[in-house]
Amino acid sequence: MKKRILGAILILVIGIPLILLGGRLYILSCGLLGALALKELLDLKEHHHPIPDFIFFISVVDLLLFLFSPVELDTVYLNLPYKYFLFTILTLYLPTLFYRKKTYTMQDAFYVFGSIVFVALAFYSLLFIRFYDLNILLYLIFISIFTDTFALFVGKLIGKHKCSPTISPGKTWEGCIGGSICGVSLSLIFYFLFIGRENVCLVILMTILLSCIGQLGDLVFSKIKRENKIKDFSHLIPGHGGILDRFDSLLFITMAYILFIGLV
Repeated sequence: MKKRILGAILILVIGIPLILLGGRLYILSCGLLGALALKELLDLKEHHHPIPDFIFFISVVDLLLFLFSPVELDTVYLNLPYKYFLFTILTLYLPTLFYRKKTYTMQDAFYVFGSIVFVALAFYSLLFIRFYDLNILLYLIFISIFTDTFALFVGKLIGKHKCSPTISPGKTWEGCIGGSICGVSLSLIFYFLFIGRENVCLVILMTILLSCIGQLGDLVFSKIKRENKIKDFSHLIPGHGGILDRFDSLLFITMAYILFIGLV
């Protein structure tokens, strides 16, 4: 528990100034977090062979090209230039021709490509939303933090019915419902105080959906860990595991938010 508290303090001390300041430092921090998240996915061994060092280097370069592309606020959401997708395909699939059998296969290339695209879209959404509106980013962060925190407390206090015993045995329906009720309520207070009070019903519905999607995102990463027989993606953050352990629900929430506002 002490490690978890210290880890949380470390995250707040580093994260809050970066989020509030924004700018190039925030972009660089998202690039670093994205690279670490990609490494955590590529370090998994159940669905692919160990990735050669050169391919890992190329993968990080491909990812950073995505993340450091200009954030265009007046264009379609997540308008990532197609040229980076083409470059990524060429740099990942062509090398399979020059490695010995089973050293780096087409299956590995597809896994690496999928990992890059997921991490790029997820962390680019954090970049986009920060430059779009700081308060919106804080609102989404609050949904993730409050839902996760109260789901843990309520689950430990009154949780009895397991919601996904084969994926995450510690999660209960009581915890999920309690987490969403508290997370949605507190996040809505912030939204109405600092963002606006237009379309109240739509905002309430959106917040409920985002809270639920955040919990589903957490289960997605729990399933990945379960399939790979690991407890945490890494031990980077004391008491919290790795980047994907800490950002799991937030990444799904930010991507869902962008999708939501693009549809309404």
